Amino acid sequence: MTKLRFFILLMSAVLLASCNGKDVNLTDGDKQVTHQIDDVISQYIVQKYSTSYYGTEKQFEVHKVYGTSEKNGVLSVYMWSYYGGFNQATGLEAQSGHSLPAVVQLSQKDETYSVIDYIEPQDGSMYQSSLEKMFPAKYVKSAQQDSGNIGGLEKMMDKKVKAWLEKPDS
Repeated sequence: MTKLRFFILLMSAVLLASCNGKDVNLTDGDKQVTHQIDDVISQYIVQKYSTSYYGTEKQFEVHKVYGTSEKNGVLSVYMWSYYGGFNQATGLEAQSGHSLPAVVQLSQKDETYSVIDYIEPQDGSMYQSSLEKMFPAKYVKSAQQDSGNIGGLEKMMDKKVKAWLEKPDS
């Protein structure tokens, strides 16, 4: 009987350890991310970095969503973000920007979403451990693979920039 109790206790501990708060109700992909949520995320990031990178006429952000979770009315979006600043004279060539994993937390009031938190991994030797704290384990590997591999996001960015270049006043 003692071995059975030990086994049950051990399995309970393993189960609890694997159920950290981030892994509750994960939804893979961008199923929960509407066009409105995409726009709110991009606008927030563009505004956040608008004073960080100088010398550009227009800034854009695109992202790839790995998945989402919802807890206590807060939607967490686990994603890779690509931000860039552009000028008419240099066309599709980004003059500044960054590409990194991020978690965006949003709340909804009536029909409107707003960003309540934005989290990026720390630099240098703290990068990996902070990424693991930010993301559920199942998305960490995807983020690691996307580091330096943003071809799809570059195409999305080019589309936004081309539209602006054709109609710079929009």
